[in-house]
Amino acid sequence: MHRFTTYQRWFNPILLFVACLAAGCTSASRRTSVTGTKADNHPTEIAIAGDEFYLNDRPTYENRTWQGYKIQGLLMNARMVQGVFDDHNPETRQRWKYPDTGTWDPERNTNEFIAAMPAWRQKGLLNFTINLQGGSPEGYSKEQPWENNAFEPDGALKPAYLNRLKRILDKADELGMTVIVGLYYFGQDERLQDEAAVVRGADNATDWLLNQGYRHVMVEINNECNHNTYNHAILWPERVPELIDRVKQKTRQGRRLLVSTSFTGGALPTDAVIQSSDFVLLHGNGVSDPEKIAELVRRVRQRPVYSPKPILYNEDDHFNFDQPQNNCRAAISEYCSWGYFDPGKNNYQDGYQSMPVDWRINTPLKTAFFNYVAEITGTR
Repeated sequence: MHRFTTYQRWFNPILLFVACLAAGCTSASRRTSVTGTKADNHPTEIAIAGDEFYLNDRPTYENRTWQGYKIQGLLMNARMVQGVFDDHNPETRQRWKYPDTGTWDPERNTNEFIAAMPAWRQKGLLNFTINLQGGSPEGYSKEQPWENNAFEPDGALKPAYLNRLKRILDKADELGMTVIVGLYYFGQDERLQDEAAVVRGADNATDWLLNQGYRHVMVEINNECNHNTYNHAILWPERVPELIDRVKQKTRQGRRLLVSTSFTGGALPTDAVIQSSDFVLLHGNGVSDPEKIAELVRRVRQRPVYSPKPILYNEDDHFNFDQPQNNCRAAISEYCSWGYFDPGKNNYQDGYQSMPVDWRINTPLKTAFFNYVAEITGTR
């Protein structure tokens, strides 16, 4: 039986039992509910069976349909990439100051992120994306003079970032949530000195995640690999499958991490990326027509290299949740998970990316999204 980080599922219970005996599994290592317990301190496990996501041996949103669409096996998610954000450039650091203190504080940012997570989970959100190089703290930027980077120039990991990341991942594990951990972001990848450092950074991050024993974490090599500002060629579409395969080859006790990478809004991933990825990531930025959101999903499935695996948008800045047609609904109509991206306005109120972020469900737009997720998933 082939194993992922998350074990590949067998639907016949007898086969599963036999396979577990052969692998030395015990009943304590199997879970039957999202919040179930296990013998170690990692209660949440993400897995893939065909094109469905599983949590703790059961499909997500089990047996759920919404307006005739299958919801079981999807992973409703949000872009929350700044959870471990910091800025090591003294010339730009004060841009992100909190209005009540007049200073920037990365520990406050992470603490407030963690405090908000239970409310997201209560609304049915099962996944968020975080990134070791974050995203633009202005929402969208042509240049990025700030330095938000969990890697040293040689690819070593910075302990302060790992400390903040661990606290977030531990809380997600406790809540029964899953996390896509992104490694690199355009505009920041040049902080690593050369290609060898990029490879070393990916290795170090993968090793760290595996060594923590996490079962609820997936990896996104880099955000929008086809963005033309990436400096290192190994992060470009032609070569990023090298890093995808490298992450997949690392194991701990038969476990490995599920991994993918993303492309810019509306772009179809290359055949090589579709083939090597465990799940296919799409972005909806710049795509205002819901039909084009649905069409992109269909085009992925029509590729000869595609085999059944989940497809999910983990970034889309189009909303209209009160309208009969919107990007989220269009994705779901093609059995594709959807991810909310709310860039914000640098006002410690709006959005989930422009710093400083108020991570609560505190605006009409945030409330509309989370209420929509609750409706779709049947969460009470």
